[in-house]
Amino acid sequence: MASSTPQAWRFPDLTTAIVVVILAVMPFLVPTTLASQVAIFATATLSVTLLLGSVGLLSFGQGLYLGFGAYLTGLLLRDAGLGLLPTLVLATTAGTVLAGLLGILMVRRQGVYFVMLTLAFAQMGYFAMLSLKDITGGENGLTDLPRTMSLAGLPIGSPLSFYLLTAGAFLLAFLAVQRLNASPFGSVLTAIRENEGRSEAMGYDVKRYKIAAVAIAGGIAGLAGGLHAAFLGFVPPNDIELEISQRILVMAIIGGVGSPAGALVGSVFYTLVSEALSELWARWMALIALLLIAIVLYLPGGLWSIGRRLAERFGGRSADA
Repeated sequence: MASSTPQAWRFPDLTTAIVVVILAVMPFLVPTTLASQVAIFATATLSVTLLLGSVGLLSFGQGLYLGFGAYLTGLLLRDAGLGLLPTLVLATTAGTVLAGLLGILMVRRQGVYFVMLTLAFAQMGYFAMLSLKDITGGENGLTDLPRTMSLAGLPIGSPLSFYLLTAGAFLLAFLAVQRLNASPFGSVLTAIRENEGRSEAMGYDVKRYKIAAVAIAGGIAGLAGGLHAAFLGFVPPNDIELEISQRILVMAIIGGVGSPAGALVGSVFYTLVSEALSELWARWMALIALLLIAIVLYLPGGLWSIGRRLAERFGGRSADA
């Protein structure tokens, strides 16, 4: 007799094994620098997957936390001389705190009003960056970051070493989100997504759970921003523009928000396809838009759902653990 309780999280499971395989083979299939970029944006996309997939919150503001983490990382590495590991920890913490504080205000509204608040705060962050040009560099970005760093005594300078760092960071974030989804906390988030009114009637403090989810997602985006700054050696102003929020949202939808693994699939697909199309046609974004429309209309579960359906059909079980 099947149990009605949520399936317990297991390590390793099929989803985790697939993610590990993708991360392991990627630097052999594409240039290592491109693989690092995929891992960084997959980490950022995880923040959208957590919010939209787990609790049903659509955010256009994740670029704010990514940019905040990137600028903080740049300043700490360049001006404070802090090591890479404590810098990334602080970028993650700062993203969590900022998202939590803004979340207190944003969760007061639902639906389109919540979405508009995320958009408004994202725009405020961008204009704040332009206004504080003595600190952020304004339209020129934050430059002169150190190119050679170390992590726990290990040098991080070569493309391969940096890919291992970004892939490891994504894997840790992925496992954390996967574990969170399988926990009682994740079950409450799912209940809120399915029926917020009923969850509140059952005694759950819905606003607090939403704030916690927003804060965790902000921390993940902050980590991605820190990795991006260290990877580039400078912080471009578009790290905090609205476009970056739109890009990671598109990656999440293409990959599928039903599983954290969709963040990696979406990042791989978007990054590699955009890289190839940009060489062929200057208006390549139009093709991405058409693809997004097709996925929303005919494959709402994203590309990851294809593998899940195949596993259900031929293996008798879902790949989404």
